[in-house]
Amino acid sequence: MKRRIDVETTVVRYFMAKPSRDLVIAGHQEATRQLWPRLGDQYETYVSALVHEETGERRSRTGPGAAG
Repeated sequence: MKRRIDVETTVVRYFMAKPSRDLVIAGHQEATRQLWPRLGDQYETYVSALVHEETGERRSRTGPGAAG
């Protein structure tokens, strides 16, 4: 049985976002993109309803058709 990892919002955002111009954030994004596939093979991952809600809200505010 695999150990379980609870994935928090920052991981999802780093993994899904377009590459940042900020070098520190871009480094975090790249590290997340490289590490995450390996962790997904080794652990059972769990994303809470709250994380789904938070990342969905963020996409809706910044995605196509967003106001602003």
